[in-house]
Amino acid sequence: MSFQQGLSGLNVMSKNLDVIGNNIANASTVGAKSSRAEFADLYANALSGAGSSPVGIGVQMATVAQQFTQGNITATDNSLDVAINGGGFFQLTDPTTGETVYSRNGQFKLDKTGYIVNDQGQKLLGYGADANGNVIQGATSAMQLPTSGISPQATTKVANEFNLDSREQVTDPGASASPRINFTDSTTFNQARSMTVYDAKGQPVSLSFYYQKTGDDTWNVYATANGKTLSGSDSAPTPIQTLTFSPDGSTVSPTTTTLSIPASTNSSGAATLAIDPVTWDVTGSTQYGSVFALTNQTQDGFAPGQLTGVTIGNDGVLLARYSNGQTKAAGQIETATFRNVQGLQPIGGNAWRLTSNSGDPIKGVPGSGNLGTLQSGAVEDSNVDLTGELVNMITAQRNYQANAQTIKTMDQVMQTLVNLR
Repeated sequence: MSFQQGLSGLNVMSKNLDVIGNNIANASTVGAKSSRAEFADLYANALSGAGSSPVGIGVQMATVAQQFTQGNITATDNSLDVAINGGGFFQLTDPTTGETVYSRNGQFKLDKTGYIVNDQGQKLLGYGADANGNVIQGATSAMQLPTSGISPQATTKVANEFNLDSREQVTDPGASASPRINFTDSTTFNQARSMTVYDAKGQPVSLSFYYQKTGDDTWNVYATANGKTLSGSDSAPTPIQTLTFSPDGSTVSPTTTTLSIPASTNSSGAATLAIDPVTWDVTGSTQYGSVFALTNQTQDGFAPGQLTGVTIGNDGVLLARYSNGQTKAAGQIETATFRNVQGLQPIGGNAWRLTSNSGDPIKGVPGSGNLGTLQSGAVEDSNVDLTGELVNMITAQRNYQANAQTIKTMDQVMQTLVNLR
């Protein structure tokens, strides 16, 4: 036994305690990954190359291996917090150096220009989206939320699905009557329902439908927009369509009608633009012996809106929410993984850079290939097992003491030799 073995043991145990201490220090660091000190024994080779001594000369630190196991996922109140559930890293670009780094820390925020950044000011990378909300996959760029609102869209399609009560009485007075229907007299029609559609400026227009039974399986349908009839004149309105049901009431014909909504003045006093053409679809409507029920009513127009928030889907799509109730994709996060994640070089700030040992990044959308899915409003906790690290610290301390004892013992042996007479 010599001092060499004990000294090498003290050195590596000291480094082991450094590794354990760093793990404990980052037990609450979001996205942090623990490390493990790995050792190798040392043997001296003979000068002639004929072999090595069977007695070792100590220990060395082989490597500090990173442990990329999944950390627990904790929900937060921030919609821009994102956790990766599975493999992969966020890609971030450093605005100072232009270097792309990789991180598991999804604590993101918006900077003053609308870019999604982390605490170090590094910008999150992903795919952009066009004006219609279509994600354009390909080259990645720094993700920036739109500052402008969403433009209005004029209504082009209206869909109603309903059941007209076959038991109701005929209210059509006949073509010879003038007027054939009076929109202020409910005895001249059976049912009426209203909805809101929008012109090209996003101004609301009140669209009403009136259902007038003309026979056992036929109904006249009239329509008004902002109180003005859509067919005929206000003094002599005519049906926009006559619906005919099958004898069992299960199908209706025709299912679509084209409407032309003229310019008028809405309830707020604003002059509305003409909306033309508008397709009215009644597919799925029935005439059964049950009370009138409107089971579906949709239209594709909307008013202008301002950005009110953003949510991130499991596939990384950023969905912008607007004050008019519309949503539109504003981009998609791209994540990356590596053949050898332990080959990544930690650079601090919860980030790694690629090396020749890690290989090139394998990129894709979250949930594809070996890439994990994203969870919005959550973060990935450190994977440090605090209890285990404390036990490891006690073990490392005992090993340090034992190596110190070997040096002390060797010192006593040497002192004994010096004292020989």
